[in-house]
Amino acid sequence: MATLVEIAAQLVSAHASSTPMTPDELLAEIAKVHAALKKLDAGGTLEAAGEGKPAVRVKDAFKKNEVVCLICGKGGFKTLTRHLATAHDLKPGAYKKQFGIPSKQSLVAKNYSESRRKLANDRGLADNLAKAREVRTANIEAKKAPAKAAKAAPAAKTPGKAAKAAPAAKAPAKAPRKAGRTNKTAPGKQ
Repeated sequence: MATLVEIAAQLVSAHASSTPMTPDELLAEIAKVHAALKKLDAGGTLEAAGEGKPAVRVKDAFKKNEVVCLICGKGGFKTLTRHLATAHDLKPGAYKKQFGIPSKQSLVAKNYSESRRKLANDRGLADNLAKAREVRTANIEAKKAPAKAAKAAPAAKTPGKAAKAAPAAKAPAKAPRKAGRTNKTAPGKQ
């Protein structure tokens, strides 16, 4: 039977064949896999071995050109959201909560964020957003104005002769339609 070191080496070599890794990352991965296998061999669980302890420091995870995953230590990402969903089945909010990352902190590389911001400004998206917000605010105010006027109108009326005269001022009701008639035109008159 193979030893734990041999099994760890086989697992890491399989992982390294599909994922580019530096020599330091390979050594760290072998050590991590070996520790996990040793923990399992002793009857423990993997969750107790590494839960809550980040692979790298939070400050070191958000670099200028890349973001590093705090769970597995894998780096080279421009944005971390897809990796969290596919590799760890985790949503960004849960990831931030697990490692104490502020909710306003974006999970993207700093240069990537700056380039997207610059691209949006060059395209005039900030101005378009400001215009859309003005239109939306105007529409909301326009909808509120008739409601405010309707609420103010009953308070201004005084009950009495004016209230009794109002039903008489109504327009006459429409005559009922004859049964059997439809709105269709006669054949040939289309």
